[in-house]
Amino acid sequence: MKNGLVIILAGLSISACTTIPPTSVHQPMTARPAPKTENMAATGSIFQAGVSRTLFEDRRARYVGDTMHITIAEATTAATASNTNASRTTAVSASVPLIAGLPGKSFQGLGLQANSANSLAGKGDAAANNVFTGTITVTVIEVLPNGNLLVSGEKQVSIGAGTEYIRLSGIVNPYFINAANTISSANVADARIEYKEAGVISEAQVMGWLARFFLTFLPF
Repeated sequence: MKNGLVIILAGLSISACTTIPPTSVHQPMTARPAPKTENMAATGSIFQAGVSRTLFEDRRARYVGDTMHITIAEATTAATASNTNASRTTAVSASVPLIAGLPGKSFQGLGLQANSANSLAGKGDAAANNVFTGTITVTVIEVLPNGNLLVSGEKQVSIGAGTEYIRLSGIVNPYFINAANTISSANVADARIEYKEAGVISEAQVMGWLARFFLTFLPF
């Protein structure tokens, strides 16, 4: 009895804990800039080669650890419809004529008739509409050999007892980054965009662990 009570209390404590939703975006979701290889010795001037960028270089992201803004504007619409109709009608008629001199006179003069009809009608419709808009700042976690940037980032917003997670990762071509260091999510290749929740509201939509346990073994 005591062991059973301990198991129940442990299950309740686990279910009460808010867990971070799993993710499929590229990891890690942030990266520190690589250390400079130039001589870091002080020169006595305002210009320091180890911590500066060229005078003619814009502020677009191009190195590991740089950040950039991504405008999320995803809208997808899909619809499909199908309709099937099929029918078949069959009629068979036969009779036994009167023939003298044949045995089985009781069957002579009888008529046989059979009718069959088959029909099939099917119809199906499906539609989906998804809209996701917002902004997120991501970090360059890798510079590919061709110059493209692998970016990844996460935004957490806590409201009351719940937390919202907005995550994004993908491949960015620096050519599409505008002067404001911003790019649209439509120009992100291999994009992985997530919006997930953790908290009381999301947990209320999930079946309890004990109910899931019994459903695993119930045959009906």
